[in-house]
Amino acid sequence: MKILTIGDIFGRAGRNAVFEWLERHRDEYDLIIANGENASHGRGISKPVFEELTNAGIDGFTLGNHSWGCPDVVTIMRYNDNICRPANFEGDVAGKGSMVITAKNGVKVGVINLIGRTYMQSAAKSPFYVADSEIEALSGRCDIIIVDFHAEATSEKIAFGYYLDGRVSAVFGTHTHVQTADAKVLPKGTGYITDIGMTGPSVSVLGVEKSIIVSRFLGGMPKKFEVAESNPQFCGAVFEIDEKTKKTVKVTRIYEEFGKN
Repeated sequence: MKILTIGDIFGRAGRNAVFEWLERHRDEYDLIIANGENASHGRGISKPVFEELTNAGIDGFTLGNHSWGCPDVVTIMRYNDNICRPANFEGDVAGKGSMVITAKNGVKVGVINLIGRTYMQSAAKSPFYVADSEIEALSGRCDIIIVDFHAEATSEKIAFGYYLDGRVSAVFGTHTHVQTADAKVLPKGTGYITDIGMTGPSVSVLGVEKSIIVSRFLGGMPKKFEVAESNPQFCGAVFEIDEKTKKTVKVTRIYEEFGKN
């Protein structure tokens, strides 16, 4: 089976890239999972945006450190089973850290969302130990498990991939908004990539208007972030998984720009 994972959807440009890509390619995949924590104005996901992305063909959503960027995300989580936030958040927070979605081919796929702790501001429990608990909780409920690890440090992500190698079918990183070139199958059969990148404005600094960030580096004074709108790009990765062995046989990175202006 083929699972498409879409990197952090950022603002309107990211949504437009999703619409364009899925209009042409959505029938090629058995399941489509996207990180939506920046989908609405670069911070959080609102109910209207959640609905339009679902209608475009996205089957499930993961989040991250900006999970609570839009207040209606709590309502989205209450009434929908196809969205999850990091399972290792500290405290009694809304939502759940994993979900089970039935793919087009009938395979039940467990999706776990976790957040890193190195260089991250969110208070979180160890993603390694919480991953153990989530995998155990999904046992018997699904055929395949994939993990979105929303983290900053490359070393933490790589270590996490090897920790779960052979125990889940795929581990893909999100959060840094820059796609890495290390897509591969780990020794025990887990598909892995450190970061699948950002689906959003390519002429930007991680989705934000470039002049604002350059100015901050030059002058040191804080300025309000404005989401860049032009030159949408689509980033993600496709995991081809053997349904019998539950191992990934191939990982393919996707990067495409749609506009030059």
